[in-house]
Amino acid sequence: MTSSTTDYSDIARRVIGIEVAGLEALAASLDGEFSRAVAMILKTEGRVIVSGMGKSGHIGRKIAATLASTGTPAHFVHPAEASHGDLGMVTRHDLALVLSNSGETPELADLIAHTRRFQIPLIGVASRPDSTLLRQADLALVLPKAEEACGTGVVPTTSTTMTLALGDALAIALMEHREFTAEHFRTFHPGGKLGARLSKVSDLMHRDMPLVAEDTPMPDALLMMSQKGFGVVGVTDEAGRLTGIVTDGDLRRHMQGLLEHKVSEVMTANPRTIAPGQLAEAAVAQMNERKITALFVVEDEKPVGFLQIHDCLRAGIV
Repeated sequence: MTSSTTDYSDIARRVIGIEVAGLEALAASLDGEFSRAVAMILKTEGRVIVSGMGKSGHIGRKIAATLASTGTPAHFVHPAEASHGDLGMVTRHDLALVLSNSGETPELADLIAHTRRFQIPLIGVASRPDSTLLRQADLALVLPKAEEACGTGVVPTTSTTMTLALGDALAIALMEHREFTAEHFRTFHPGGKLGARLSKVSDLMHRDMPLVAEDTPMPDALLMMSQKGFGVVGVTDEAGRLTGIVTDGDLRRHMQGLLEHKVSEVMTANPRTIAPGQLAEAAVAQMNERKITALFVVEDEKPVGFLQIHDCLRAGIV
């Protein structure tokens, strides 16, 4: 029998609905043990060693990566490799976060024994409170009973989704406690689209700026615009504060007798500016909102840089 596209969509909705129910059950089951787990990790001087076998291992790798990228040093250790030398990577200063749906995964035995022998804190995550893993653990995070989305109960689906969500919850709780900021996050994500979006204005701005004084004759201002090649010139007062900007639009509006004017008579006063510490994405939003293509970067009312929309485009922000 051939299924239609609608049939597949119905299956997808059923699967997602089952997993959503599992996540809701997980959220309802969280109690003081979760807070204790966060406190245990915060006290850890070394790394969080995440381990799991099979599908739990795949989830464990993601949890370790999320922890590491949000300020909690973490590393994934494969339980089978641990039994063949990698136990040496797990030290007394570390904490083990071990995942297993049943809590009886045989490949975890050596890792569990290692943590008990050397008094390494162990947080176990499993669905059976009386399982070997959770009985041996210093702290047990019990996954609530939930239907697997496969319909047969043998394919890890809802259980792995709950484990992944629990790992994310741990990571975000730790991140918020540590007041982990976008700047910290960018340190661990310098490449790709994410790194670009977290770039600061100071990372992209030009420090060699087109600037003239308020009493500068327009011929000299036009020369400055031509030399710098930005198509604009900033105007400063005697104290060095940015008081205006001259753009192509200003030149067109004062075309009659332009060369006889001083800059202060042509400029647009109180131009839009941005601080060097703001995200470049905020600069793009401001330029789009105001339908402009450049901003002077100002600190303590004085210009410290110049940013064009093209700089953001080259960085991959827009």
